[in-house]
Amino acid sequence: VERGKLLPRPVDGVPPVRVHGQGGLLDVTTHPKFASNGLVYWSFANGSGSEVGTEVARGRLSGDAAGGYRLDQVEVIFRQQPKASGTPHFGSRLVWDREGNLFVTLGDRGQMQEAQNLNGHIGKIVRVTETGTVPANNPFRGQAGARPEIFSLGNRNVQGAALHPVTGELWAHEHGPQGGDEVNIIRPGRNYGWPVITY
Repeated sequence: VERGKLLPRPVDGVPPVRVHGQGGLLDVTTHPKFASNGLVYWSFANGSGSEVGTEVARGRLSGDAAGGYRLDQVEVIFRQQPKASGTPHFGSRLVWDREGNLFVTLGDRGQMQEAQNLNGHIGKIVRVTETGTVPANNPFRGQAGARPEIFSLGNRNVQGAALHPVTGELWAHEHGPQGGDEVNIIRPGRNYGWPVITY
């Protein structure tokens, strides 16, 4: 696959994506060892009825430009819980850390108070392994009443994220209300304040 060039035909095998307000196909990235394993990861909106949330799937890319590409062995490795009926703030950026774990940024889905609730993924940044399990050193793993995938909380709608090239820390851009945009260094277990502290 040539970088920066549109393929002549769509990639087959992508499961249905729910277009719902600001939700749809959100981000795509390749596994750090894509050259040897061919794995592609993507985040997208999905759900049933009015309840929709951000999910992450992975699949193995096969084929070529002449005959077309397809994704095989597709599986969903993460589902945001709970889902929500609103239309805004799905996130979502996918960033690999240096340990081979995947950060997934999740918006507050218009339910701002839930960003402070550790029993759900709304308004959080989560970190999972390449198969969707919980890394051993996640900050809330083993804490009663907290989802173990959570890495940070109090996030409104992170739509830009990257690892710092020297420190390896996750830097994130968060869309805030009324000019309250933020650039944050995302640290394990940190509360980024939404909606308690905001502008």
